[in-house]
Amino acid sequence: MNLSDSIQTLLIYALPVLFAITLHEAAHGYVAHMLGDDTAWVMGRVTLNPMAHIDLVGTILLPIVMYLSTAMTPMGPLLFGFAKPVPVRFGQLRQPKRDMVWVALAGPGANLAQALLWGIALYLLQGAGLTEPFFIKMCQAGILVNVVMLVFNLFPLPPLDGGRILVGLLPWRQAVLLSRIEPWGFFIVMALVLTGVVSTLWMSPLMGLTFSALKTLLSPLAMLL
Repeated sequence: MNLSDSIQTLLIYALPVLFAITLHEAAHGYVAHMLGDDTAWVMGRVTLNPMAHIDLVGTILLPIVMYLSTAMTPMGPLLFGFAKPVPVRFGQLRQPKRDMVWVALAGPGANLAQALLWGIALYLLQGAGLTEPFFIKMCQAGILVNVVMLVFNLFPLPPLDGGRILVGLLPWRQAVLLSRIEPWGFFIVMALVLTGVVSTLWMSPLMGLTFSALKTLLSPLAMLL
């Protein structure tokens, strides 16, 4: 892949990534606000302005450097990044252990909804006879980005959303033990990513199931068009 192709790919993915990150983080803050914690609301993090959620290193520089540096490798381009997490004080939620689950689910739920909307847009463009590859590829990128964010964030280890969901669902003793992993959770997840464990045992099978579910949900629209 040459530099021109890499730049075009980055442009195709830019809008879907911004939407995916912004709505994911805003959803966490909004649900926390509805359940009693106004921390993110007061800080202005419950917003659709992507600038409130973008981390210069994690959201912009790291993904670009990783993509450009791995684009020519046999494994193909790799992408990884992160946004500024929305602050949530779980102790301020009305029922902290239960409400933690809903706050954590809100982000992946926003990604699932976006994947579905990008899929609808793709079918509508194809149904209208639009063949411009840039917009078709952007819709496909929107589906892919949101499915990746959905599945990755559901990995059951704190501080990822899946870990916090699991903490909320486990009995108190087991929940406390799991929550103690959180300070080192990011490094553990990164090690599992680099060794291929997350990709093989988690990402690949769950992404396949998610794509199948989206295809089923969109099948009535596909038949109509």
